[in-house]
Amino acid sequence: MRLIRKPILCNYYVTYRCNASCYFCDIWEKPSPYIKVEDVEQNLKDLKKLGVKVIDFTGGEPLLHHDIHLFLKMAKEMGFITTLTTNGLLYPKKADKLKGLVDMLHFSLDFADAKQHDEVRGVGCFDFVMKSIEIAKELGEKPDILFTAMNENIGELEKVYENISLPNDLVLIVNPIFDYNEVETGGGLNNENLEYLSQIGKKNNIYLNEAFIELRKNGGNHVDDPVCKAASSSLVISPKNELVLPCYHLGKKEYPINGDLFNLYKSDKVQKLAALEGRLPECEGCAINCYMQPSFAVEINQYFWKALPSTIKYNRLKGTWKNIFQ
Repeated sequence: MRLIRKPILCNYYVTYRCNASCYFCDIWEKPSPYIKVEDVEQNLKDLKKLGVKVIDFTGGEPLLHHDIHLFLKMAKEMGFITTLTTNGLLYPKKADKLKGLVDMLHFSLDFADAKQHDEVRGVGCFDFVMKSIEIAKELGEKPDILFTAMNENIGELEKVYENISLPNDLVLIVNPIFDYNEVETGGGLNNENLEYLSQIGKKNNIYLNEAFIELRKNGGNHVDDPVCKAASSSLVISPKNELVLPCYHLGKKEYPINGDLFNLYKSDKVQKLAALEGRLPECEGCAINCYMQPSFAVEINQYFWKALPSTIKYNRLKGTWKNIFQ
């Protein structure tokens, strides 16, 4: 049963450029412009009219955009929940301007060991993440640690938890790796490691969406009975100011917005493609977290109930009820 029929999330790519080169990501390989302030302002107005609640300013590395603080300020003033994930390289320089503007601020960290983390990221990020945590806490922020769980680093999870998350009283978000396009991620997590994540996800100060684990055990999205509601629960906007459908990772169609996102999204051509969400051949087996998370929240099914306790736990840990996703 569908609970919410309006889109609730916008994945707003401010640029595809990145100052890291993580091997499990190909976004940084793409040539990219930067989004324009006037386009963001108009699009945020239309997103509000469409019913969107959460704006995830993403990339690439979103802090590469010189005006990122202006985008966050506009979004907050319009009543959106804001979220941003960074590798930490630029946060120490921009922290003052970002203060109070990001509801869910995530620092990416995949190893407790600096050398290993920096090798995966392709650049020296580790020390900047540690400095970012220190600065954020001094400013009264409460960021999260975002750990991308892979078969290669699963043994580091408890080390990051014990040595970094707990001493700083920060939530550790476990983000299971996913395959997409031609990116080599090692084929996803094996069953033993999926079970391990389920167990460690029960610990205090750790957030793991258990529905992610359930979905992977069930072979991901299936086109004959899709769980994915990517195009109807989410909107994706590119740095070229285009609406991307059905999701960024497939990117079948890119429609120029031309100052009228509201009517573009409501148009027949967009809605016909949106209706194919989760049903395209490429959607078989998909388990991409950034689209499944809102998908779990808008329809009552087995994944909704699996995800619900995670929402309650995260908001209890954060002392808020801002995160509307399971």
